[in-house]
Amino acid sequence: MDSREFRTALARFPTGVTVVTACSGEGRLAGVTVNSFCSVSLAPPLLLWCLSRTAPSRSVFSGASHFAIHVLAADQGRLSRRFSRGAKDKFAGLELGEGLGGAPLLDGVVALFECRRAKLHDAGDHFIILGTVERYRYSRREPLVFHAGDLGGLGRRR
Repeated sequence: MDSREFRTALARFPTGVTVVTACSGEGRLAGVTVNSFCSVSLAPPLLLWCLSRTAPSRSVFSGASHFAIHVLAADQGRLSRRFSRGAKDKFAGLELGEGLGGAPLLDGVVALFECRRAKLHDAGDHFIILGTVERYRYSRREPLVFHAGDLGGLGRRR
């Protein structure tokens, strides 16, 4: 199977865009743009997301006690791109809050889920990371959407 074509086919499914952040026990911060995020259970409240085995931040995420999932707003495309690239310090110049386990918190998002890492599963070329939601908040902002390689809003008139 051609992995590039398979990826193109998957990109036909519109998804929301998240940035997941964490802090290692040694204080090293990590953040990555993720669209492989979904709810698993309401009781208990469980979420999952996927991280590439080759991600430079894998050691932080696999060892951190907590992580934060930020659902990005339609005007946060630049933030999405910042965390999708291998920049040396993705957090430089950002105003950050501190979440559970020291996870950095981003402002202006549609929703924020602070999770305790529950399990990490091997899955092909990725890890599936399962988290138990310990705190959350949300707003009425329009979400950022990824579809066919492009970022944008929902485009609905209000």
